[in-house]
Amino acid sequence: MSSQYSILFKQENAHDDAIWSCAWARSDTDGVDNIVTGSVDDSVKVWKWVDEKLELRWTLEGHQLGVVSVDMNQEGTMVASSSLDAHIRLWDIETGKQMRSMDAGPVDAWTVAFSPDSRFIASGSHGGKVNIFNVENGKKETSLDTRGKFTLSIAYGHAMPIRSLAFSGDSQLLVTASDDSHIKIYDVQHASLSHTLSGHASWVLNVSFSPDNTHFVSSSSDKSVKVWDGRMRQCAHTFFDHLDQVWCAEYNTNGTKIVSVSDDRAIHIYDCPL
Repeated sequence: MSSQYSILFKQENAHDDAIWSCAWARSDTDGVDNIVTGSVDDSVKVWKWVDEKLELRWTLEGHQLGVVSVDMNQEGTMVASSSLDAHIRLWDIETGKQMRSMDAGPVDAWTVAFSPDSRFIASGSHGGKVNIFNVENGKKETSLDTRGKFTLSIAYGHAMPIRSLAFSGDSQLLVTASDDSHIKIYDVQHASLSHTLSGHASWVLNVSFSPDNTHFVSSSSDKSVKVWDGRMRQCAHTFFDHLDQVWCAEYNTNGTKIVSVSDDRAIHIYDCPL
């Protein structure tokens, strides 16, 4: 680990098209750090981070349209991927084999996320529905129609759509990212706006918290990745290494590294001081 922010590794041409999603988790089985990427080229790739470089472990094929979201369970043993083909696929990281495929219905599988206990997968849609699937049998447990039923009321909100949001691990802070190029930090306990951060020159596409509950990372259409200090309410570092908009950036398990993916088809790994 370095005492300063730096780019450690670039995997150029990691996919045949834009990469829209990524995830990083350490396997409880063998202790290996795995990075998963999902691309518009219809594929999901599993990479092993070893000796400060990426090694391709598996190319997971089966989706018929672009892969828009990927996630790994907390144990780092399973991958979930969602695609515009309306299917959610579950993969075994150890074998690279598909465990099951779940039909989410037309445009109902835009985002995908594991529950912390790895028993369920939640998927969100453009239409406002949230579908909950059982990991064990692949069956839909329930469907939540959020339209007009649930309202998250946040005063002094964004002027444009919110692209991404993230809670700190201790649930004290909520960070939101918007097309208005701003990031907002909310105090969850007091349900109040704590700060508005400026710095990105275009849409903020993704935000994700570090395990230290203080720092978070953002990625943007302005081609940059920014690390923010949530306590000081300021940008700690900016990476300008991608050649196109950066769709996703995520921390590793202990917050010492960040992975980012972009329309430029590259995967970047950054070193972060603690």
